[in-house]
Amino acid sequence: MTTTLPPAGGPTAPSPNPEAPETAGTSLFRDAFHRLRRNPQAIAGAVIVALFLLVAVLAPVLAPYGGEELPGRTSITPTHIPGPGEAPGFVLGLDRFGGDLLSKLIWGAQASLLIGIISTAMGLVGGMLLGILAGGFGGWVDNVIMRVVDILLSVPNLLLAVSIAAVLGQGPYAVMIAIGVAQVPIFARLLRSSMLSQRSADYVLAARTLGLSKGTITMNHVLPNSVGPVIVQATLTLATAVIDAAALSFLGLGGGRPQTAEWGRMLTYAQNELGIAPQLAFFPGICIAITALGFTLLGESLREALDPKSRQK
Repeated sequence: MTTTLPPAGGPTAPSPNPEAPETAGTSLFRDAFHRLRRNPQAIAGAVIVALFLLVAVLAPVLAPYGGEELPGRTSITPTHIPGPGEAPGFVLGLDRFGGDLLSKLIWGAQASLLIGIISTAMGLVGGMLLGILAGGFGGWVDNVIMRVVDILLSVPNLLLAVSIAAVLGQGPYAVMIAIGVAQVPIFARLLRSSMLSQRSADYVLAARTLGLSKGTITMNHVLPNSVGPVIVQATLTLATAVIDAAALSFLGLGGGRPQTAEWGRMLTYAQNELGIAPQLAFFPGICIAITALGFTLLGESLREALDPKSRQK
């Protein structure tokens, strides 16, 4: 009887299907970036934010005049303020002090950017410190910190910022501190809840089985996997910071001289001129609205892109 032997190389392996899709995994942030590129809302928000940043950073180059210069003060009368196209050399006209309105808007973007970024950074750092303590230690530490956070959250955000700014005094630094402190409880609660949800994950149980200390697990494993929602919230909070900064300046808590270029202050001094120069309130108001819209669109798109439920669709 003849026996058929298999080939020398062993059993023949099935040939790979060239049409089979590749299943190589992608990282969370790379997948989120690809989703953002296909999202018109994210693109619109990114364009607005990019233009705002460019105008703010390049203000010394783009602005025809300085932030407190008054080149058209001789053209102002009690009953008339030149509007767009009415005064040669001033595209958007003049403000009530004789300053170039276009230059004031450009320098105001820089002031809003500085206040927004610094105040959000202060709130982010303070909130993350409290969130790490509450989510990492738990127990009575968590209870004490969360009760303080609950008290702060019970006060409306803008009202808390106004109270703090009134105590610290008028000035841009008081505005930054006030807005930053008002944002601390938001970041603290968000990071704490994110860390608590990560503490029961399989990788944390595996790290405990290997004998890693609680501090090592918290700082090297739990915290890096919990900061995603906090970063998204920081993007959204920038929009709130721009609006709050304008509101505090509108209420007279921003300090500075009346002719200082800042969007909220420009709205304040435009109130008495609405009858003869409504553009003095329209232009800074539309700048605040568009800037806040850009940060909101980008933040909401980023939140959706990083959401595990939406990633499975």
